[in-house]
Amino acid sequence: MRIGLVVDSACDLPSEYLQAHDIHLLPVTVRIGEAVLTDHRNPEATLHFLQTHLAERGFEAETTPFTVQQVRDLFVSQLAIDYDYVFCMTITKTRSPIYDNANQASFAILNDYKPVRMAAGNNTPFALRVIDSQNLFAAQGILPVEAVRLRDAGEGAPKIRARLENLALHTQGYLIPRDLNYIRARTRVRGDRSVSLLSATLGTMLDIKPVLHCNRGETGPVAKIKGFETAAQKLFEHCGKRVRGGLMTPTMCLSYGGELEEMRALPGYERLRDTCREHNVELFEAVMSLTSMVNIGKGGVAAGFAAEGGSKFED
Repeated sequence: MRIGLVVDSACDLPSEYLQAHDIHLLPVTVRIGEAVLTDHRNPEATLHFLQTHLAERGFEAETTPFTVQQVRDLFVSQLAIDYDYVFCMTITKTRSPIYDNANQASFAILNDYKPVRMAAGNNTPFALRVIDSQNLFAAQGILPVEAVRLRDAGEGAPKIRARLENLALHTQGYLIPRDLNYIRARTRVRGDRSVSLLSATLGTMLDIKPVLHCNRGETGPVAKIKGFETAAQKLFEHCGKRVRGGLMTPTMCLSYGGELEEMRALPGYERLRDTCREHNVELFEAVMSLTSMVNIGKGGVAAGFAAEGGSKFED
């Protein structure tokens, strides 16, 4: 059985990994004023965005995912020919309509694929499963990496589906924004009142950085730490502790809103890298996607792994 994998632009995995393992992309369009950019998970394009005046106005961005029709067209015209079963893994549906659009499109896809496959000389059935990762950004990388491992090991679609749906429940995502005023402005544009003017102003004055945690689609602060570098160090230490305690998959995903060398220079990074190596955990590092960047802001850091035990964070 030919198994295909699809993620959306917000999934912060290295573009080289996506290409090497034939992971297809549902791109997101980002509009800032008159500028329109399509997020194809191109790190060079994202870094160029950071070097322009548009980055300062990123909080104004309007993000537009593939419509139901666009998802349907992609699958019917290409993926339903190239594969027999496709897993489409999306950002949490609590933060984006991508899951709902893909899920709605799946009904049309399963009604429309037969003539296309028959014309390509394939009379076997086609199946599609849309999976809500229940997480975002770096943490979205956990499911596709595991899907690649299982596919390469020759596992069938039912086992892969059950494994991915279980992992989604236990994927832990963490975010640390560098600029609270940016986050506040962004949440206001999105109609989210989770960061108030008072908390953003006080946090900026006192240099307090929140550590945000996402699991099962719910996002909220689990720590408030003085200084971005100290907060990043505490996050890396927390990730290392979870690695030593045992993860559900041998995968740790990190992403950063800028040059990766900046992230690697943060305190605690080298120790986390060494801990992953010692415990045979593969460490993925990616420049944040444009989609992630406009939501977190320049210089933010994100991490993701799969482990039981919830969001307890020792600061």
